[in-house]
Amino acid sequence: MARLILFNKPHGVLCQFTDKGTEGSTRPTLSAFIDQPGVYPAGRLDLDSEGLLLLTGDGQLQSRIAEPKFKMPKTYWVQIEGEISDDSLEALRKGVKLKDGITLPAKAERMDTPDIWPRDPPVRFRKCVPDCWIKLTISEGRNRQVRRMTASIGHPTLRLVRWQIGEWTLDNIPLGEWQEVEADLPAPPITAKPYKRPKTGGYQGNRKTWKPRVG
Repeated sequence: MARLILFNKPHGVLCQFTDKGTEGSTRPTLSAFIDQPGVYPAGRLDLDSEGLLLLTGDGQLQSRIAEPKFKMPKTYWVQIEGEISDDSLEALRKGVKLKDGITLPAKAERMDTPDIWPRDPPVRFRKCVPDCWIKLTISEGRNRQVRRMTASIGHPTLRLVRWQIGEWTLDNIPLGEWQEVEADLPAPPITAKPYKRPKTGGYQGNRKTWKPRVG
């Protein structure tokens, strides 16, 4: 079992423990919320995004969560500009074309406005344009992927909340708080057994048998 921290990251918080940006910057970091030594983020969550961030000190678990090759599903609650159509939802499900290639098929559906914390600062709306929420599950980790996906179908993202990674969710974790759990370590990779030379040192084929000369 490995130690895993589930953190509900607020908007505007950097996913690192120190701010290595502009000198004199006062942007909040993880150190303002988490005082546990020896844990590091497994993956990232953009500065302007909110929600679930996982931290662990176990390198194997961190790799399994963060590395795209393992395709761990991540579910987002996304507030978008405009009312999304069935065709647009189907486009997200099949994969949309981005500058770095077509996305893998995703799960996408409409959802009611979630009963969650207000964002600080509030989302800026256009009075003449409606908005709605969708639930989007992807298994990739491209830079700002969800925002680029919704923009590609004509629905810019207004608010982005990551609700779930793999089996872990934000259930009962208030904004800015964290919860510690134990996680099963991934199974070790299967490796081929090294070749061992036969003890007799001989070769046995279909037609002849060779053995080393004795004496």
